[in-house]
Amino acid sequence: MFKPSTLLQYVRDVAASATFYSGILGTPPVEQSPGFALFLLGDGAALGLWQRDGVLPPVTAGAGGAELAMVVANPEAVQQLHDAWCGLGVQIAQAPVTLEFGHTFVGVDPDGHRLRVYSPAEGLVARD
Repeated sequence: MFKPSTLLQYVRDVAASATFYSGILGTPPVEQSPGFALFLLGDGAALGLWQRDGVLPPVTAGAGGAELAMVVANPEAVQQLHDAWCGLGVQIAQAPVTLEFGHTFVGVDPDGHRLRVYSPAEGLVARD
């Protein structure tokens, strides 16, 4: 049995994307080369940024077909992160709003990958 632990985002410019993710995550990558950067997210999870034109087999899908979701403690934390990301110049695809699953907003990275921050609605189980 295995446990998936790393999400890979295919990016055009690893250095630019590593700078972007360092800003929103508040930590630098633990590993970085011209073609790859790795961020440790805690609890064994990691985010890898892989130079899109170096991926084998070649990438055929575009960005935006999936989201990296980040759980926070409460709606106030959603608003605080939204404000911080706006201060960093992050493109916001969805302003803070309460949906069926909780309070949320969506930012977009330089390659168009969707980044959802949310606080689960009362009674829902969150994995943080």
